[in-house]
Amino acid sequence: MTALDLNSPVAVVGTGTMGQGIAQVALVAGHPVRLYDALPGRAREAADAIGARLDRLVEKDRLSAAERDAARARLTPAASLAELADCALVVEAVLERLEVKQQLFGELEDVVPDDCLLATNTSSLSVTAIGGALRSPSRFLGLHFFNPAPLLPLVEVVSGFATDVTSATRAYETARAWGKTPVACADTPGFIVNRIARPFYAEAFAVYEAQAADPATIDAVLRECGGFRMGAFELTDLIGQDVNESVTHSVWRSFFQDVRFTPSLAQRRLVESGRLGRKAGHGWYDYAEGAERPEPHTAEKQQPPAHVTAEGGLGPAAELLAMIREAGIQVREEDEDHGTRLVLPSGGQLVLADGQTSVEFRDVVYFDLALDYRRATRVALSASQDTSPATLAEATGLFQALGKDVSVIGDVPGMIVARTVARIVDLAHDAVAKGVATEEDIDTAMRLGVNYPLGPFEWSRGLGHGWAYDLLDDLHLRDPSGRYAPSLALYRHAYATDKREGTP
Repeated sequence: MTALDLNSPVAVVGTGTMGQGIAQVALVAGHPVRLYDALPGRAREAADAIGARLDRLVEKDRLSAAERDAARARLTPAASLAELADCALVVEAVLERLEVKQQLFGELEDVVPDDCLLATNTSSLSVTAIGGALRSPSRFLGLHFFNPAPLLPLVEVVSGFATDVTSATRAYETARAWGKTPVACADTPGFIVNRIARPFYAEAFAVYEAQAADPATIDAVLRECGGFRMGAFELTDLIGQDVNESVTHSVWRSFFQDVRFTPSLAQRRLVESGRLGRKAGHGWYDYAEGAERPEPHTAEKQQPPAHVTAEGGLGPAAELLAMIREAGIQVREEDEDHGTRLVLPSGGQLVLADGQTSVEFRDVVYFDLALDYRRATRVALSASQDTSPATLAEATGLFQALGKDVSVIGDVPGMIVARTVARIVDLAHDAVAKGVATEEDIDTAMRLGVNYPLGPFEWSRGLGHGWAYDLLDDLHLRDPSGRYAPSLALYRHAYATDKREGTP
């Protein structure tokens, strides 16, 4: 099945920011494009706005003047749906209300030819439900672009329950011909990105609600230790707290209030107060002119230990051993089967976040997972009220000797990056097991759709097959609400790998 011929007209219904962006993508790709909006005059205004953006592309040498002129000639505002009668693809980008979309596609079905693809750009509604009102839902699917559509490469091609394979394939190939990176997925709440990304926000908010750290510190740890481009608090301020919360609620409701997707009460209060983020001038952070951005908690300088003893290696943090030696600190290694830790001169232990808490042990400081310990510029430590000050000081000094800023947070199991990554990995395995998408498409979607430094399965392979399962299993013991219960898919993944490696 091939992409739509460039001579085939494409229509976009709904001329807001997303509709204009999709129209621009199809237009620059070479299609004749029809714009329609139910409000009189809006289609003409949208066409003018697209024309102005094409002018800017010429100014930036991304488009030639001849190409711009040809594109403008192919762009036509439509006064009625009847003017879309010869279109080969209609993409809808109207209000996110089921009945509105169903009525629109019912009207389109009476206008367009039988072989015209009908697509919704919904991000939160069921594609199956929207298409369920059609006489011929086999040609109906989701084409979920990401904002801004002309710049972001990802398109989720969503097959509803009744979508025909040929329709999905043609839409997939068309998106690819437009220069996009399409991923195929089944019609599930949140599709790929909005389903699997929920823990990135939820776990940051949970750490905040537990009073373990402030937003600036959590954001800094996610960026500087986890390798994420933005922290959860600054990103939701950029998206809009109302928009982000709405997506979270939609996914939660669609999964029958599954506890794994429970919304944040702290975010609810933020929305209720009108602090919606950058667009409102205040969200988690204050964006008023002259307002100072809060600094993350950074520990004062401490003396590094003269030596450490490595017992059993450090698993995903094994690279730290070479870094400690390079910093001039002696590393004594002992083979131990019962754990992976560093023993400090004070007798206290330094342990990679594992889903347990410091208060359970005699004298333990936990350190958070890093995407790359060499490139990380910050590391988080957690300790309980019973942790020896000498042990915490030695642990702080050790990481400072490696050139890292250190943030000390409260004694929360799984810390910040570790629990976030483990939950993302779990939801990804669960999605594959339920036929939502392939491992490759999920990794692609999370890297391109939300700029994650790695896809969930890339993380899973790098961290070890049982790492996420073990951490979540320990977290679940400490919070038996079900939020952290590992999925059956993750259990099978870890157990099957253990069997292959000969673990009893």
